[in-house]
This record gives sequence, C-alpha cells and structure tokens, in this order.
Amino acid sequence: MGKIIYLDNAATTKTAPEVVEAMLPYFTENYGNPSSIYQIGASNKEAISKQRDIIAGALGAKSNEIYFTAGGSEADNWALKATAEALSKKGNHIITTAIEHHAILHSAQYLESRGFEITYLPVDENGVVRLEDLKAAIRPTTILISVMFANNEIGTIEPIKEIGKIAKENKIYFHTDAVQAFGQVPINVDEYNIDMLSASAHKLNGPKGIGFLYIRTGLPIRSFIHGGAQERKRRAGTENVPGIIGFGAAVKRATDTLSTRSEYETKLRDYLIDRVLKEIPYTRLNGHPTDRLPNNANFSFRFIEGESLLIKLDMLGICGSSGSACTSGSLDPSHVLLAIGLPHEIAHGSLRLTLNEEITKEEIDFVIDNLKEIVTQLREMSPLYEDFIKKQG
Repeated sequence: MGKIIYLDNAATTKTAPEVVEAMLPYFTENYGNPSSIYQIGASNKEAISKQRDIIAGALGAKSNEIYFTAGGSEADNWALKATAEALSKKGNHIITTAIEHHAILHSAQYLESRGFEITYLPVDENGVVRLEDLKAAIRPTTILISVMFANNEIGTIEPIKEIGKIAKENKIYFHTDAVQAFGQVPINVDEYNIDMLSASAHKLNGPKGIGFLYIRTGLPIRSFIHGGAQERKRRAGTENVPGIIGFGAAVKRATDTLSTRSEYETKLRDYLIDRVLKEIPYTRLNGHPTDRLPNNANFSFRFIEGESLLIKLDMLGICGSSGSACTSGSLDPSHVLLAIGLPHEIAHGSLRLTLNEEITKEEIDFVIDNLKEIVTQLREMSPLYEDFIKKQG
C-alpha cells in the first residue's frame, strides 16, 4: 500500500512518538502494581499522581477529581448510571440530546428500562441545542443534564457555558461528554459549571483503552466497577499504568500545542470546506459553519451512497468515514444527520473528514481533486441523479 492520507482523526488518532516513548518503561522496567508497598510499586503510584495533576490542570480541576477509566464509553456509562442510582430518591428525570454518542444514548435507554424518564432534546439544523428547549424540559424531578461538548460526527460545539449556568441555577448536576473536545478546545470546569466530564486518550494522540471521568468534589457518585480500593474506592481494578502515563503525556502535548494546532487545523478545514462547496454541486456542509471543532468537516453529497464513496477513497489511500466509528457497519443513516433534519437519502451520502496537524494543503488538494472525480462517477451511475438532471433540463 502506498502513502496513507488519514482523515479520520475523530475515530482515533496516531499515538504520538513522545507518548509511546513515555509509556515504554512502564511495560518492562517500571511494571510494579501501584497498590504495592515496595519501591517499584510505590513509584508507579507517584507517577500516576503526576499524570492526574497534568490532566486536572488542563481542566482547571483538582487532582483528586480525576478518576481514570478504560475509556470515554465507560466514563459516560458511569456518569449516567451512577448519578441515577445515587439520586433516585430525589428524582427520576434526566435530560440529554438526540445527537449524543451511543455511550450516552444506550445508557439512557437502559435507565428508561429501569423506570427513569429521559428527555431527548432536539437540535436545530446546525446541531445546536436550543436553550429555551432545555429550560422548558426541566422538571422538579430532574437530577441530571448531559449534553456533549462537541458532536463527534458534525463537529458542532454546543453552548456549554450557558447550559452549565442553567443547570447550576436549577441545582441540577451537569455532565458533558467531552471526548471529541478535550485537547481540541480550551475547557475550564469551573467557568462552565461542569460537574462531570468524560474524556478519552486516543482522541488526542494518546493510547487506546484509557480515559477519565472528572467528578466535582461533593457529588454523591458511587463506584461503577466494584472490587479493590483503587481510584479512591470509586473505580476498582489495577491501574493501567502505561496507559495513564501515555494519557498524561498526550494531554501535556495537546495543551502545549493547542493554540497553534487549532489555528492551523481551522485554516486548513475552512480551505477544505470552501473548495468542496464551491467545486462539487449539490453538496451541503453539516454542522455549524463556525462554532465547530477546528479539525472537523462533514458533507452530504446528494445522489450517492457514502459507503461507495468511502471504498473509492480507500482505494486511493484516503481514510474518511460516514459517521461515528462506533456505528460503522450499520445500514441505518446517522442519527445525528437525521436529527438535524436531513432526509434519509441525503443522510446516506455523508462524508466526515477530520484533520490533524500533520496534514498538508497539498494533501487536502489531492483529496478534493479525487473527491470531485469520485462523486461525478458515482452520480453518473445513479438513476436518481439522471432523473434529477432531466427535470432540471
């Protein structure tokens, strides 16, 4: 296989060389169990504490508010299910949105089967939650609001500060799934009144299999995994020391480069969007035109199937996606695209391209030039497109 142009960084990212380097000694030399009292165990406990400090610092949080998990999905499950259990005597109503990651949606559905009531807020055509809808949904029995910081498919950044303010004024806990946003945009949990936050290392050039849940001090959230006394008795299981070390290194890297990386990716993203919309007819941009993640571009091309487009791009060494990696293989159109009002036939023709700081303008030009040809080829085989053109004539 020739050179790969990887444009699916929302699905996962390449582990950065400095992250791998930081992790390596913890596989073969510093392999002690952090719960042990001898030196190679105790030193690992100290190393974990240092990474907790780094991650907390990136959020404006306290170190003892960071709880390591096996990833973002576990953190999302923990936030919803443990909050529901802890506050069930106070109320049974949870508010979330129709465009959340399935880790949230399926957790909410599970809670519904256990007698909890869930409100799934709609979004506007750009994927933004309407604050008036949120206010109207609040009940005396509402115990939690969970709204993602930025959408994993269309890149729209939600009005998190305003949502946090509403939650605080109504004395309701506020959780945000920040898996896509952490390391991409600045986040301060106090400024945004965030009570819980989920994140995952592999979205910011860290290793897979490690994430965290931020839990504000004082929240009555209980253990999600029972067993030992790790993570201050809130998350049992021997710590993934190499993963935690890698997470800390990835967060430091992301924090140090955030402004320059964001500026570069935003410029390249806007160039990509501008060319695609100008040069490929019957195409729309999905998501907010400006309030979106720096590296995210999501398009719908009328009269074609997204899967066929992805296969042809892959043959050229170009990696993209038609939506969330967690739902690949599904024949159903994206629930996010349907939620913003796209009909099924247009939602099926979607393409998500997510950049990183290594992608060049020349590579983007190569992608766009080939994308134009592929879309033209696929439309020429489409009876729907043929009928459309005849009607236009």
